[in-house]
Amino acid sequence: MALLPVADALRLLLDGAMPLASERVALHEAAGRVLAGPLMALRTQPPFDASAMDGYAVRVADVAKVPVRLDVIGVSAAGRGYRGELAQGQAVRILTGAPMPEGADTIVIQENTRPLGSNAIEVFETVAAGRHIRRRGLDFSEGEKLLDQSRVLGAAALSLAASANHAVLDVVVRPLVAIIATGDELLPPGSELGPDQIISSNAYGVAAIAAAAGARVLDLGIVGDDRDATAARLAEATQAGADVVVTLGGASVGDHDLVHEVLGWQGVKLDFWKIAMRPGKPLMFGRRGKTRFIGMPGNPVASLVCSHLFLKPLVAQLGAHKGEHDIRPAVLGAAMPANDLRQDYVRAKIDIVNGQLTATPFGIQDSSMLRILADSGGLIIREPFAPAAETGASCMVLMLR
Repeated sequence: MALLPVADALRLLLDGAMPLASERVALHEAAGRVLAGPLMALRTQPPFDASAMDGYAVRVADVAKVPVRLDVIGVSAAGRGYRGELAQGQAVRILTGAPMPEGADTIVIQENTRPLGSNAIEVFETVAAGRHIRRRGLDFSEGEKLLDQSRVLGAAALSLAASANHAVLDVVVRPLVAIIATGDELLPPGSELGPDQIISSNAYGVAAIAAAAGARVLDLGIVGDDRDATAARLAEATQAGADVVVTLGGASVGDHDLVHEVLGWQGVKLDFWKIAMRPGKPLMFGRRGKTRFIGMPGNPVASLVCSHLFLKPLVAQLGAHKGEHDIRPAVLGAAMPANDLRQDYVRAKIDIVNGQLTATPFGIQDSSMLRILADSGGLIIREPFAPAAETGASCMVLMLR
């Protein structure tokens, strides 16, 4: 099978990936979720004309000439409005958020008055009609659309939904991503290693990328290089209802790379296998029904780069998130050699130099070296057959953070 260009692989992977069904969740569980439909106001806010300041509700005609003495006939507080009606020469003490009493058409702030005993005030500043009043429906009215479908629910959106009297919200189901690490040599972190064993690290980074894109993650642990065991673990993932099954390792062509064969046993149709990219050439993608299978390379850096490029946008599209890559123009902080037939994603230190985004490639790019990836702010994208580039040349960078 010929090497597939990255853009073609991404197009095939995202083809037909429609947002999942909706579910209803309590408001306090909806942070970060995506609205499945537009959010409509169930009430009007404010539900009445309300005071925006502490002061006195008065008739504007009574304060046209100052100083003037007014009789204080009651108090309007938040949750306990004054039920009477103002007459000429009267005022109602009013607190922020309280309803405007009938007959009043403006508010004198407290600082522009002084008390004359317990039941009267002197007003010494004139005030225009409607001053310091929040009119009914100032924020929104019942039946008004407040948020569009596909809105990610952040702090302000959640508070708005609560204010509109929504206790539950219809949101898009978060995709379930099942992750299976493969290899006889792997042990979980914290293990006592034998002479030929290593720690399984890829799953944690892949899970973090999937979760940040909006997924629920099911870690199915490590399976050895055994066909039956691999088949059983893949079956476990599909029985759990995984929308995306990610295998780590076993996707190449070695004697112990079994994933390709086992997926075929289970009726998975491969859309592609082997990508014209570095790191990450041995990447597989296939489908069975609505379940998608991604076979990641075993090299740690390759699996994480492939997760940024392919898994992240797939999860985002299934969950109705925006999944565009953050790709920005920059200049090179060091010279780079000519490239070959594969698209390179080169780990780089990202700085701002004289106001310009600058990407300096690390000298060693071995796909096993996680420390360099952890130190990288982005990946320089080198197109196939790109010519040698000098320091200061323009480049494009896939930002990682």
